[in-house]
This record gives sequence, structure tokens and C-alpha cells, in this order.
Amino acid sequence: MKFRNSSPPLAYGDFPWVFAGALATTLPHAGHQPLWVTAMAASLFLWAFLRWQKQAAPPVRWLLVALVVAVCGAVLLQYRTLFGRDAGVALLVLFSALKLLELKTRRDAVAAVTLGYFLLLTHYFDAQGIPTAIGLLVAATLLTATLIRIHGGPLLKPLPTLRFAAVLMVQAVPFMLVLYLLFPRISGPLWGLPQDAHAGRSGLSDQMAPGSIANLAMSGEIAFRVRFPGRPPERNRLYWRGPVLDSYDGKNWRALPPMGGAPQLTFRSPALAYESTVEPHGRRWLLALDAPGALPSNFGLSSTLTATIREPLIQRQRFSLSAHLEYAFNVEEDQRVRERNLQLPARTNPQARALAESWRQALPDPAQRIDKALALFANGGFAYTLTPPLLGEQPMDDFLFSTKRGFCEHFASAFVFLMRASGIPARVVTGYQGGELNPVDKFLVVRQSDAHAWAEVWLAEKGWVRVDPTAVVSPERIGEGITAALPEGEPLPAAIQLRSDWLRDVRFRWEAMNNAWNQYVLGYNTERQRDLLSRMGFPDADWRNLAALLAAACATLFILVAAWAVLQRPRRDPVQRLWDIALHRLRRSGVNSAPWETPNHLLNRVEAELPQWAPAFTEVVSAYLDARYGPGPADLNRLRAAVARLPRWRTL
Repeated sequence: MKFRNSSPPLAYGDFPWVFAGALATTLPHAGHQPLWVTAMAASLFLWAFLRWQKQAAPPVRWLLVALVVAVCGAVLLQYRTLFGRDAGVALLVLFSALKLLELKTRRDAVAAVTLGYFLLLTHYFDAQGIPTAIGLLVAATLLTATLIRIHGGPLLKPLPTLRFAAVLMVQAVPFMLVLYLLFPRISGPLWGLPQDAHAGRSGLSDQMAPGSIANLAMSGEIAFRVRFPGRPPERNRLYWRGPVLDSYDGKNWRALPPMGGAPQLTFRSPALAYESTVEPHGRRWLLALDAPGALPSNFGLSSTLTATIREPLIQRQRFSLSAHLEYAFNVEEDQRVRERNLQLPARTNPQARALAESWRQALPDPAQRIDKALALFANGGFAYTLTPPLLGEQPMDDFLFSTKRGFCEHFASAFVFLMRASGIPARVVTGYQGGELNPVDKFLVVRQSDAHAWAEVWLAEKGWVRVDPTAVVSPERIGEGITAALPEGEPLPAAIQLRSDWLRDVRFRWEAMNNAWNQYVLGYNTERQRDLLSRMGFPDADWRNLAALLAAACATLFILVAAWAVLQRPRRDPVQRLWDIALHRLRRSGVNSAPWETPNHLLNRVEAELPQWAPAFTEVVSAYLDARYGPGPADLNRLRAAVARLPRWRTL
């Protein structure tokens, strides 16, 4: 048995609304998807638009099925799956474009708009900032206006339709706030998505090659923000420790699994408390201020003094920490660790080896060899640059004796190589150095461009000691930042090389706004929700209490909205209300009045059909006409008395 589609056909003027809504929800994904997905979606959109212009029939069913199969096959070939974030979003975008091809009825249009609402959520996979939120509010308003237009008919004008949709969105704000504040927060990534939902995070790696940190310095993205209780320490004391690299294969430095437990430290300065908000980087390290003191309970301290967590940081998190800027390692160190940090690949960089060996023979004190290496960097004609020449098969020899131009990883790598070759255990430490204080919100902003590499050497009487050869070559980099250290013309991000004061002020204010958004909106997590509920008198709220509180709040809002709607209802004209009572009594007596019928015409029918009512109804008509159209104020008492004299039912 076949069922007829009872949905009315879609009006010709409704298609542009559906088209605009679909375009608003899919276009922002163009910059985050493969080119072929964007090209295919654009082709389908163009096909649907031309079909509407020519008022052509939708493609035949078998062609639509073939297109769906082709889309699924192409996505499967690209992503090797039809599930997960990237593959799922690509399918939604292409299906949204395909849906426009078969628009015939109002039901099809509603399905396309519903798909658009769902597609709005996927934009938060790529960005969660203020511009994204504003864009999604605009798109949601457009989709709501499209629904109003579809059901309201072609007589609705565009501006009143959009205004009505905007009013509906504003009316939904109280419910949005209640759901945001009271709905149980879910720890972990949105909807428990797989790991591909957080792919592509930028930041430090657990290995370093010449140019890797220099490439990272090209980015003005924020790595983390820090708030100190008072004024931040001097910039040259801000070393944010990341992975420690102790294996060198002749090209790359890599981090090996730590040996032993947390190191024993002697703190020589009081603890400095601070709060760090770390952007997601997909790694397990915290980037704590050197040397870490108090750490969150879910973090541990490796033997290389790197704060680590069990699971990668795949969402923005805020931590309360402390650090001791003056500290010393325990002089005891595992013999295996010292041997690991002396290893070098055989038969590489003979010139650097020979130089280091000469230091070993001439300078028995390790401290003298360290000073000798630093003097080489200070007086050897080395230059600090983001665009160093390429190095050959013997990178240390090329850098130390030929090019002499490099970034921090070049200096740290060469220094550690010389130390190991001269018999001193040494390792490369990567992280960030410095930061920029935002005067608007007083947060210290550490960017990817602040990425840095330095060295640590092991001395028998001191343990591991930090040595930063970059500070010798370019003191400005450590004391003032990368912008002051590099000459004009270096390819730095525009965000950190603004020379204009007012542009810098605009950037500070914008970043402060984003930080507030991150801290108080996106950062509203389970802990903050518990704090809010505790202040509201629910110290031990579980999901049952939250559900009850949420239901009570929503019910209260519904009652308030209903009461507001009743109060806003226009008051009936008292003259019309009394006339309606009279008409109601007539209907109960068998005399119905048509909407177009005048009072006098109705009186003539009453005289003919219900003569016993004629005298009383004559008085009602006379009083009504005087009250409605008389020159003076309406005499409601006369009309009310006349209506009261009408019988309440038909008399026999």
C-alpha cells in the first residue's frame, strides 16, 4: 500500500531561505576540510541553485542514491572510516548540499533546516572563540527565520521575519543560561569523541631537529596564560620547563623514558604561587615554571623535572601551581643517567670533537670548559636568527665553524654536543622562556613564539645546572623577548611585532576578552559548577540533585513566561465583550450571527425567528450602537443592564 506525501509543496520563494541557511552552516567548514570536499559541496550547491532558478524537477531517485554512495565512498577513501570527527563532519556537509537537490515539499525543507541546526554544533570542533559563537548565533537566527518563513507563507517580509526570529532567540536566553549553569558537566572531550577529534594540536614535540623550534616561533598562537598573585618575576627568570631531550643520533634530539623517580631538590627561594591556563597541545607535559613545587594531584614529576600527566592535554585546563625560582638538584645522580648524557654518535662532527677534546686536556675543571664554550659563542661571531642557513651532513661542524647563524635550538644543541665531547654529562631542555604581560587583565601570555631550548650540565658538586647559551649570543632574547632580539625583516608573526601603540592596545583588549571567554564560559567545568551549587546551598549535589534543580528552574521559567504572556495579552474592549455575551445567548437560543452581519440586520432576524426576544434585544442593539458609535463616552451601565435582561436560554 502506498502512502501519499501529505506535506504541502515548497513555495518558490522559500528556497533562497533554505539555501542561505545551508550555506551559513557549511561554509565555515571550508577552511578545515580537504579541497575536494569543499569543491564537491560547492558543485552540489550550484546545481541546486540552478535547478531552483529554472524550476526544474529534482534528480531522479537512482541518481540521488548514486550520489550518496559516491559521497560515502569518497569519504571512506579519504579518512579510512565513516566515523570520527573529520569523516563525520565531511559527510554532514555533503549530505546538507545533497538535501538541497531534492527539495520539493515543506517537509524536505524542515529536514534541511534540522540538519543545519545539527551541523552548527560541529563548528566547535575547529574553534570555540567569540567569533565562532557570534557566527553560530547569526546562523541559528537565520535557520529559525527560515522555519518561520516556511510555515508562515510567502506574504512574510524578510525583515519582519528576521526580527521575529531574533526575538525568539532572545526569549530563549534564560533557558540557555539555566541549562548552561545547571546541566551536569561531562568531563573529557565533547561527546566522548575519539582521538581524531583533537588531532593537529601545535606546540612542543618530544624531539628537536635544527629549525623545529624556529618554525614554532613563527606562530603567534597562545600556548598558555599565567596569573601571579602580584607582579610577575623578571622575564629572564621565567623558564617554563617542557620535555628534556637526552638522545642524539647526529640529526635529531629525542626524549628517552626517564630513569628513576622524582629528583631530590634543594629550594633556595620561597614558593611562588601562580595559576596557569594551558591550551590543549595533545601532549602529557604541563610546562610548569622551573622548578615546579606544588603540583595538582593528577600530575607527577619525572626524574628530568618535567611535570607530566597520565593522559594527553586535549582540552584547555587551568591549574594552581607553585615554583621555586632558585633551586639545586641533588648532587647524587644515577650512573646510568650520566652515561646516557655522555653518548654521541660515532664518527660525526670531527672538528667539534677535536675542539672539545682539546678543552678536556687543557682544562681539567668542568666549569672552565663550560666557560670556554660560552666564550666561544660570545666572541666567535655567532648571530641569532630565525632563518639560519641549511646544515650539511656534519651539522655541528657546519654551525660552529662555518654558518654561525642559528636559533636557540642550534646554540643549545651545539653546546650540549661540545659538553658531552669534553666529558661533561649534558642534555637539552625544551620549553618556553619569558612571556608578555597583558595590562588589561594582568595575565602573562606565553606564545608559541616564546618556545625556547637551553642546556643542563651535570657537575659533581652541584648536580644538574642550567646553562643558556642563547643568553650569551643574544641577551635581548632572554631579557626582552624575541621581538627585541631579532632585526627588522625577520619573519615574525604580526601579532607580536606590532609597533603601533594603539594596535597593541587593541590586541591586548581582544586577547583579554578571549581570556575572559575561556576562563568563565568555556572554562565552566565540573569544579566550577560544584562551587556555584555550593554557594547556592547545595554543597553535595549529585546528578539527581542537579536533575531536580534543573527541572525546578525550567518549570519556574515556564511559569514566568506563561504569566508574562497572559499579562501581555491585549485587553478586550468592554463594549465588545458585552456584545459577545449577547451574541452567545442568542446562539444558545438557536440564532447564530455571521461575522459580516450588522447589529440591525441581526435584529431583523431575531424579530422574525425569535419574536419573544425582540423587545429585549432591541434595547441591547440600541445601547450597543450608542456605546460604540455615540458622540459621548460609552454608557457601559446601560449596555450591561440591557444584556442582563436578555434571557439565558430560549423560552418556549
